[in-house]
Amino acid sequence: MYPRIAEKYALLSSGSSIGDGFGPIVVSKTPLEASKLSSTTVAIPGLNTSAFVALKLFCPALDYVVMDFMEIQEAVIDGKVPAGLLIHEGQLTYADEGLHKVIDLGEWWKEQTTLPLPMGGNAIKRSLGENLILRISKILRESIQYSLDHRDEALEYAMTFGRGLPKEKADRFVGMWVNEMTVDYGERGREAVRTFLSRAAEQKIIPPVSDLRFY
Repeated sequence: MYPRIAEKYALLSSGSSIGDGFGPIVVSKTPLEASKLSSTTVAIPGLNTSAFVALKLFCPALDYVVMDFMEIQEAVIDGKVPAGLLIHEGQLTYADEGLHKVIDLGEWWKEQTTLPLPMGGNAIKRSLGENLILRISKILRESIQYSLDHRDEALEYAMTFGRGLPKEKADRFVGMWVNEMTVDYGERGREAVRTFLSRAAEQKIIPPVSDLRFY
């Protein structure tokens, strides 16, 4: 999670994963009310993930167990855990596996703040100096824009990491997380990051970030 390295790293303006009205999803094998999560064990993909921070913001008294993110969906299906937090393409396939949505954290966050939910970004060492950081930022932005301008080729490459996801769902999943805010956060994206980090710090889920910069 970025706040733990923020003293030495700044954020690049490009390369983010931000969900506007959608985000990581908590699923269960049997129907479960979101209000009951505090009394349910939830499999999470890691303590240093943005998804876990978002879930803790929603449910501060969360009972959880850490698992490999690729194993969570199957663990819920097999009944090893009653609920799991999905951060991969399972967000699109859980219903096909007979699982139930407990809460979409991106939906909840937007209801609370009107903002998109920032889940990932690129950080760069501050010690590289502003001139080099800005050069790298420009190259990264151009690379992302090139991929969006050549979407079919980029999708074919991305599907090699898709674990058998059908092309139409792979296209939808990529479209969800690679968008205009991936090219550049924009002011709305920057405000989403500031709000997410400050609220999590207020709840003492993460350390505060005193010098938040985007290059």
